[in-house]
Amino acid sequence: MKKHPLHVVIIGAGIGGLCLAQKLKQAGINVAVYERDRSRTARLQGYRIHINPAGSSALHECLPARLYEIFLATCGQSGSGFNFLTEQAKELLFLETQEEGTIPDPVDSHKSVSRFTLRQVLLTGLEDIVHFDKPFERYEELPDGGVTVHFEDGTSATCDVLIGGDGANSRVRKQFLPSAQRVNTGYGAIQGKAILSDELRHALPSRLFRGPASVLAPKGFSMFIAVQQFQHKPGEIEEISDAIRLHPDLLLSDTQDFVSWGLIARQVKFPLHRDPQALDGTELKQVICDVLQEQNWHSAFQKLVRESDATTVIFTRISSSVPVAPWQTKRVTLLGDAIHSMTPARGIGANTALRDASLLGRKLVATSRGELSLEQAMHDYEAEMLVYGFDAVRSSLKALEQGAALEKPLPLALAKTTFRVMNAVPALKRQAFKGFGDN
Repeated sequence: MKKHPLHVVIIGAGIGGLCLAQKLKQAGINVAVYERDRSRTARLQGYRIHINPAGSSALHECLPARLYEIFLATCGQSGSGFNFLTEQAKELLFLETQEEGTIPDPVDSHKSVSRFTLRQVLLTGLEDIVHFDKPFERYEELPDGGVTVHFEDGTSATCDVLIGGDGANSRVRKQFLPSAQRVNTGYGAIQGKAILSDELRHALPSRLFRGPASVLAPKGFSMFIAVQQFQHKPGEIEEISDAIRLHPDLLLSDTQDFVSWGLIARQVKFPLHRDPQALDGTELKQVICDVLQEQNWHSAFQKLVRESDATTVIFTRISSSVPVAPWQTKRVTLLGDAIHSMTPARGIGANTALRDASLLGRKLVATSRGELSLEQAMHDYEAEMLVYGFDAVRSSLKALEQGAALEKPLPLALAKTTFRVMNAVPALKRQAFKGFGDN
């Protein structure tokens, strides 16, 4: 089979699309990324995200060695596990992801990173490949098998392969798979973050500094809390400083340690008097403060919310993709949230997108080397991705819905007792949570 020069267009400069672009660039494949944002710093919001060993392996495979080293340097300080706590900050269960005091494997380990910083790392070296302010409008399939992509500004680009990596509200998906659906789960999340001041650091339970936590609270509320302490400070990594070009006074610009949090419940459980998406950050903060005060949460958790900057506090309706049947392989495909968006309950959405990028990247590289036909490469990617992608969707939805069972006092008490028993019996804990967070 002869070598097959490819031109690939990716719609969306998200984590999955950029990771794929890095892989293709390294292989010498002609790739262009088109992003609707006006610049690389247009979206400064972004919270801590968990990178599991599968996601880390995908980044290691797709990034140049030096860029992967920079990714590692911008990760938060490594914790030793994951906490389950009560609203009074009492320990229910601690799951070790590595032995305390050991140095984690640079690839096969859990990591935490700011979403904004990770995106900036992934953009590094792609300055001539990523085109900003280019909202996608539509595509058309050509008689010769190619695809022409049309943008809102009237321009177009023709390619051999079009990849929709444009997120949960993907315009590419709406044309390619118009019957694909996302459903409202009925759950909502209010999330925010606070700078980790010395005062807040001393107020927070020490358990939060050994790893993130899930707080199980009455009436179906749960809160995720994660401390992000950076290993390096501004100016220590010249490549990142030059690439991001952040202003020194930028709020929560990843030069400051912070704590991110998110309160999740069925939307009807929040004391809301109007559409939560119409409320500003100050009003949403007050909603959370009212919930925590009414349930008598630990004072440190209440302090965390009070000290969060209102501009970081947002409400999100939690939706989930409906599994789709395999489709006839074409020159158009999807990755990440564009095809399998999921709830945040297991923290695996970004990792699944990275897995897509590494898998699709390998298949396209094989095609460019003449080892695999393009049709076979696309088919193989889609067949494998649809299985693990929607397995992740189902497991994250199941994890979210388990919260509904804990709305009543008795089931919540039983769950807490079960966690405490597991915590006291290491063998039982290892068996029950084998592979926790790895996929």
